[in-house]
Amino acid sequence: MSDVRVRFAPSPTGPLHMGGVRTALYNYLFARKHGGTFILRIEDTDQTRFVPGAEAYIEESLAWLGIAPDESASAGGDFGPYRQSERRERYRGFADALVIKGHAYIAFDSPEAIDAKRTANEQSGLPPWQYDHTTRGEMENSLSLSEEEVQTRMDRGDAYVIRFKIPADRDVKFTDLVRGEVTYPTKVLDDKVLFKSDGMPTYHLANVVDDHEMAISHVIRGEEWLPSAPLHVLLYEAFGWDRPTFAHLPLILKPSGPGKLSKRDGDKFGFPVFPLEWSDPKNGELSRGFREDGYLPSAFLNMLLMLGWNPGDERELFALEEMAACFGIDRVQKAGARFSPDKAKWFNEQYLRALTPEALAAAVAPWTQGRGLTPEQVLGACALMAERSTLLPDLLGAAYLFAPPATYDEKTVRKKWKEHSPGIVADLRARFAALGAFDETSVDAAFKGYMEEKELGFGQVGPALRLVLTGLGGGPSIPAIAAFLGREEVLARMDAGLQNLGA
Repeated sequence: MSDVRVRFAPSPTGPLHMGGVRTALYNYLFARKHGGTFILRIEDTDQTRFVPGAEAYIEESLAWLGIAPDESASAGGDFGPYRQSERRERYRGFADALVIKGHAYIAFDSPEAIDAKRTANEQSGLPPWQYDHTTRGEMENSLSLSEEEVQTRMDRGDAYVIRFKIPADRDVKFTDLVRGEVTYPTKVLDDKVLFKSDGMPTYHLANVVDDHEMAISHVIRGEEWLPSAPLHVLLYEAFGWDRPTFAHLPLILKPSGPGKLSKRDGDKFGFPVFPLEWSDPKNGELSRGFREDGYLPSAFLNMLLMLGWNPGDERELFALEEMAACFGIDRVQKAGARFSPDKAKWFNEQYLRALTPEALAAAVAPWTQGRGLTPEQVLGACALMAERSTLLPDLLGAAYLFAPPATYDEKTVRKKWKEHSPGIVADLRARFAALGAFDETSVDAAFKGYMEEKELGFGQVGPALRLVLTGLGGGPSIPAIAAFLGREEVLARMDAGLQNLGA
């Protein structure tokens, strides 16, 4: 497949939803699969909804995930500008050309007049009113007014928009790579505004013009844009342009019940829906991000990959290069894909456990700030806790690794600290103090040797020793913990345990 060019075209109206990230990922993978180009275009024509910082957030999210675009406002490229607000002078000419060809018309109707029509229909029990081929003749536009009146109103500065003239009675057909053959009758479509009275194009005009001028070959976007596709097909026809191939991706659904996954679901059930943490510049409200919660970017990507796509076999784990090698739109499902917070954590566990302690130590660095931990402590904690961690902060979540226990778990004390426990701890203390080398191997040998010599089982020895070292009843292996703490700290904790729990 030659000359594949795809684009991710978000609006900078807030944080990037994980559904948008999945759209970006699928576009990226499709481009890489076919040796094509992945483009980031910022669709900021609606200046009333523009949110400061949102564009930078989008770029940072893609960079964190390792799917940065080949062309963008930051990366540059031969098809810029890549912000629609910087292309605004281009759009008016295309809108005027459609008017001249008879595919669009000028409309002077005020918002109040249109609202009055809708209200009248609603009060009369009629179907919802829309501006279309059945109603345009009764409105104030260049189809119902004389040329002289239209020119007079334009000359005196009356506000107006340019609307597309939807054909009255035909079927719009196109092939969607996900949904197959799609047909929309034009009788259900309204005459959408293409150019607004503020001098800016709407999404529909700018989207089609930009996709054409940027030589976009495939439009891969969310299902929510499927109802707009027939208008876009008609626009391509009106301009006389070849249209790109469409693929409309399934929605990401909430964990339970009907409906699209939303921030409200995340707030209610305690999981993020955005890739990065977001601070709303309007009210300072902070929204959680997968990165700040401790997800690895590779795990987050892999989770998104499987929300709506499958490889056709039992594989679930893919490096980014493997994703690109096997990705195909033909295996994207039509039905919505349900997000599972538990499955997201499972993916993170798999990736976390596959990393070396050194790589984990680098990844967990943001959570070490201000804690006074040495590099050796961080590295050791990562080695100890990798198999017991789900999110990156969990690697440093065992407080006993960095400070002696201030309390001892009551349930463990009640069940495991027996009459013979003080003697066992005292005996082990003496053996640990006499060791030459103090590492996991030597501690393990001393520990097992003591049990064998005294003919004791692990249940009689291990829980008591773990309790005085950690204050808890579970965790990594005792010799590994002891080696991490070091001889001096181990002996001190054993002394404190004997004193606090009773010798």
